[in-house]
Amino acid sequence: MTIWPVLFMPAISVLQYRNSTQASLAGQQEKVIEAMATPASGSQATRAGSAIPAPLRAVWTGLRTVLSRLLAYGTESYPPRVARRLKILNGMAWLIVVTSLQYVVTFAAADFERYQPFVWLNAGLAVMGLSVPFLNKVHELAGGLLIAVTEITALFLFTGMLGRDSGTQINLIIGAAAPFFIFGLQRKVLAGSIILVAFATHIASWFMFPPEKAWIGTDKYLLDQLYLSAVFTSFIIIGAIVYYAYSLAERAEGALDQLLRNTLPSPIVDRLQSAPGETVSDSFDNVSILFTDLAGFVGISKQLGSAATVILLNDMVSRFDTLAHMHGIEKIKTIGDAYMAGAGLPVACPDHAIRVLRFAIAIREASRETGHAFNIDLAMRIGIACGPAMAGIIGTQKFTYDVWGDPVNLAARLESEGAPGEILVSADIRELAGGSFAFSRKRHIDIKGFGPTEVWNLDGAVAEPQGDHA
Repeated sequence: MTIWPVLFMPAISVLQYRNSTQASLAGQQEKVIEAMATPASGSQATRAGSAIPAPLRAVWTGLRTVLSRLLAYGTESYPPRVARRLKILNGMAWLIVVTSLQYVVTFAAADFERYQPFVWLNAGLAVMGLSVPFLNKVHELAGGLLIAVTEITALFLFTGMLGRDSGTQINLIIGAAAPFFIFGLQRKVLAGSIILVAFATHIASWFMFPPEKAWIGTDKYLLDQLYLSAVFTSFIIIGAIVYYAYSLAERAEGALDQLLRNTLPSPIVDRLQSAPGETVSDSFDNVSILFTDLAGFVGISKQLGSAATVILLNDMVSRFDTLAHMHGIEKIKTIGDAYMAGAGLPVACPDHAIRVLRFAIAIREASRETGHAFNIDLAMRIGIACGPAMAGIIGTQKFTYDVWGDPVNLAARLESEGAPGEILVSADIRELAGGSFAFSRKRHIDIKGFGPTEVWNLDGAVAEPQGDHA
């Protein structure tokens, strides 16, 4: 056994690392960048910080900063989606630089005269890699095209130097997947053209460079090592590309599902996913509906201005959303400062009135907390009613899950009739509440569409009696 295979093995290992990373970096790069930008939380961060000495943490922080800048160079002027792809290309380019220089050192130290073509070709690849971030500034496709052309050309030349028994041309099979990965699905013609070139180069390499026509002779042991390296690398890269593609699809599906569940009730989303295109319409025997808005909102918004008003409403509505989840309430919609919610839909429940009453008391207090945070007196008007209702998906653009029926109209009327800070409820709601809540000021109000209607003020929940303790 000669010394050449021993000297060449580090370069083979680096080649495997370089090629596999070119594909898997697409998925891993985003995770690395997120890890750089997102600190560990809670006790995990404390444990991590205490486990690593301060000098090492400083070095690691510096390395992350340098890496982040190297990856981001030339991508600053592009939209986030394009910039993410170009950062991946920059990562590939820097890996090409590092591994190509490794080849230069390895072959120059082994036998510069014999391996001059290897040395100069890898030096050229290193220069190519250095130029990619600068080309990204010129055009978003420039760096990717340069990598594709030079890598295909280099693999062809490497096969010519060592012969087809080295298996170097097997790496060209990666060209069936990498172009879509580099340029995106929207550039089918460009990606398809590169795939055809890679295919033609692979076939040409096989027939043009049998062992006896290799430009540089080498021994069988080295050829076997190179062949195994090429096969292993190709499997790793293709597997990584497929994994990344499926992970992107799953993440996109998960994000879409979460978006739908933030827009529509989860049971409705499940129905839409199981039967796309199906008309969603339901009838309910008895549901409770709540309407609320801020008293004097127009004056408050003028006082605060648009930006501060949005911040205030977001704070208040976010509190309401959290409370809705806690009390088993379905948020239906918001219109400005108005908030509509219900219980007993889209899944029926026997305690819908109790849930809504508890929710009403909680959001009244939450609105006061928001007002205190913004140093403004906020007072809610709340109306609650119950009865049969219908619900369904309305519209095809920016669609919503809407509810209609007498309890919706009555709750809206009660809200508008109430004084700031009052919670007005219908007689049916009071009856369903039993003895769990305190009511006062029974009166009849002439409500449009309903005539004289018995209404009550909700004062609060009745404390449960404490039992005797031995």
